[in-house]
Amino acid sequence: MRKNKLGLGAMAAISLLAATSAHAGGLERGGYNIDLLFDPSDYAAEAAVTYVNPQRKLNNVRDSDTGLNPIGGGNLNNRPNNGIGATEGYWVPRVGFKASIGDAVNCMADYSEPWGAHLNQGANWAGANENIEIKIDTENYAATCSYSFDVGPGQLRLIGGGFYQEVSGFQERLVADPIGLGLGPLTGVGRLDMKGDGWGWRAGVAYEIEEYALRTSLVYNSAVDLDNLSGTLNLTQLPAGVTPITGKITPVYGSVSLPDSLEFKFQTGIAPNWLAFGSVKWTDWSQLQSIPFCAKGTGPCVPGLPTGSSNPELTSIDLLYRDGWTVSGGVGHKFNDQWSGALSLTWDRGVSTGVGTHTDTWTVGAGVSYAATENIELRLAGALGLLTSGSSGATTRDGRTYGQRASYDFDNDLVTAISTSLKIKF
Repeated sequence: MRKNKLGLGAMAAISLLAATSAHAGGLERGGYNIDLLFDPSDYAAEAAVTYVNPQRKLNNVRDSDTGLNPIGGGNLNNRPNNGIGATEGYWVPRVGFKASIGDAVNCMADYSEPWGAHLNQGANWAGANENIEIKIDTENYAATCSYSFDVGPGQLRLIGGGFYQEVSGFQERLVADPIGLGLGPLTGVGRLDMKGDGWGWRAGVAYEIEEYALRTSLVYNSAVDLDNLSGTLNLTQLPAGVTPITGKITPVYGSVSLPDSLEFKFQTGIAPNWLAFGSVKWTDWSQLQSIPFCAKGTGPCVPGLPTGSSNPELTSIDLLYRDGWTVSGGVGHKFNDQWSGALSLTWDRGVSTGVGTHTDTWTVGAGVSYAATENIELRLAGALGLLTSGSSGATTRDGRTYGQRASYDFDNDLVTAISTSLKIKF
């Protein structure tokens, strides 16, 4: 069985794509990446890290929920309402190891952080009763194998694998106005902590023709059901007894499914030492609408059940996402035996539908690859993206209103990213 040796700047292109897709729609960060599986070496180890710095700022912020009875955030419209920094920079690591088993089987194991979010407007803004800070992190442990065999002029590769994900996070927001309600030393801030885990699987197919440096692949990654999502709702900074849950910590539970995705990738030689590449990815972000949390020990946690029902929703994370589409394309060039480079353009369709700031993103990226020896390869890539403008506010969905605590606008903003990696082959 012959081995496919796709070169012509392909490694720089792959590194580049990792940098340009690290701030896609929804909660996407690193996403899923199994490109190491295709390395022609018998053994290969890779470590990569990407730093992403989105610079989203909020303007014309209005506190839309100014009530105080019996508990409420009060009127915050005297607080800062323009130029509010909403996003935090973040790191996206990835480590993988690939091994060939005979001539036809290749397997890889990897660690990544596919999903995440971090908004941190702080307490001193007019929308503090919507959010002070929210942070979500994931850790993904995966194993993937492929089986190759000759079909026509090339090789057909069948791909399958599984992964385990751990999710953790928190959200803080101003639940009660400490001044308007005269709370004294209490801050009025409530905090939700949560964690969960689940399993997923992947399956796909690829076709490669070495002579033309051609590879096409189609890979499906399943959803990860977090049926065991649990945590605490901490309202100890609110006066006890006003409601059944104020002044104490309440264990809560919920459930959510992190999205499944389907991605098509291709690359092909177009001239001596030139390579064209691209991808189209669909991600099922629409299954993330409102994530309710209810008190442990109660019945099914259903979004929207009001206080006084048999199992009221104590709090929720409202996203109202739609499906995401990410389309990328570019060219790579091999300058000599050591140096290659690539350029790409990526469009990511915004997933926000009236609540949130995930609008369309356009990103231009560039990357270089340096083969220090036959066994060591260094890569560096950077990206500059445009986060398009939009607004967020009260939105009605299935008879229920979301985003009613605050409204705001945002202009076109920038996102930058830099990625570096080291690969050792033997």
